Amino acid sequence: MKLTEISPNDSDAETGQQTRPTPFIHSIRVGWADCDPAEIAFTGRIPNFALEAIDIWWQQHVGLDWYQLNIDRNIGTPFVHMSVDFKSPVTPRHRLECEVSLIHIGNSSVQHSVRGIQAGVLCFEGRFVSTFVDAKQMKTRPPPADILAALNLHL
Repeated sequence: MKLTEISPNDSDAETGQQTRPTPFIHSIRVGWADCDPAEIAFTGRIPNFALEAIDIWWQQHVGLDWYQLNIDRNIGTPFVHMSVDFKSPVTPRHRLECEVSLIHIGNSSVQHSVRGIQAGVLCFEGRFVSTFVDAKQMKTRPPPADILAALNLHL
């Protein structure tokens, strides 16, 4: 599996058509403390791993992580929907490679998919939808033009 990104402006050599960017990969060390008595990652840790990967995606692709968005720009992105399908247990045996893709931008929302893979085995896949809000007032708002432009580069 190639763990690099391609530019969203890359095109298919044969057709000349625009290709989707390769998913962003965030690697996580799953530790013993992440596990339950069944010796697999505690179910509640899985969304946390995905959210960590999305936060890093924001920093890498938009230039601001959630802390900076909230504190420096007064932009909150609370989640309004999360769904996760579990496919195989996550364990401390291997790195958890979280593939993050931006899959939709709405008028005031953004949707990511996250696929968790260990040693080539799909462990989970999820969909995560957050909405843009004024962080102090917690009122829905559209994304600022600069952030929307940065997001559009990754669809």
